[in-house]
Amino acid sequence: MGIPEDIKLFEKRLDDLILKYEQYFLGLERREPLKLLEDVEKFSRKYSGNNLINTQLTFKYNSLKSRLASYKQYWGRITRLMDEGKYSRDRFKMDINEKLHVAAAVGEKTGAEQETESIYLQFLQARRECHLPVEKITREMVADIVTKYKHAALAKYKCPDVELRITVENGNPKLKIRPKK
Repeated sequence: MGIPEDIKLFEKRLDDLILKYEQYFLGLERREPLKLLEDVEKFSRKYSGNNLINTQLTFKYNSLKSRLASYKQYWGRITRLMDEGKYSRDRFKMDINEKLHVAAAVGEKTGAEQETESIYLQFLQARRECHLPVEKITREMVADIVTKYKHAALAKYKCPDVELRITVENGNPKLKIRPKK
């Protein structure tokens, strides 16, 4: 094989590696593609000591090497975030799974209990997004607050039902109530 073919193969393997890492980060692949990464790194070192005469090939080779280096930094950062549980795609999946498990548990509850459970989960999520502690927040605390505010709002607005939702203002989650129409 000649140098142009090696550089084309290096580019193809690098593109495959990028695709495999994206699949890994999305959860489609279970394992990090370390073997393919090792192969691509071998290609990147193959002509490091050699002085390539063709400037077009030199430019292409150096571009691929720098592209690999920047992707390796990116993959290292994302892998570290995944290990710490701070990676947004993972957090998104964990939130969906948590909601599904809660929805299964909530299936036997009444409408009011479901609404309270939903507000509780929204409140916890809002506190997490604001980087506030959630360990001391209990369902009972939120249920008491929801009941108290709901009765006060029903009396104030003299309406049959109210809408509850959680909003974030100035970095703090708040319970908002308004009459249903």
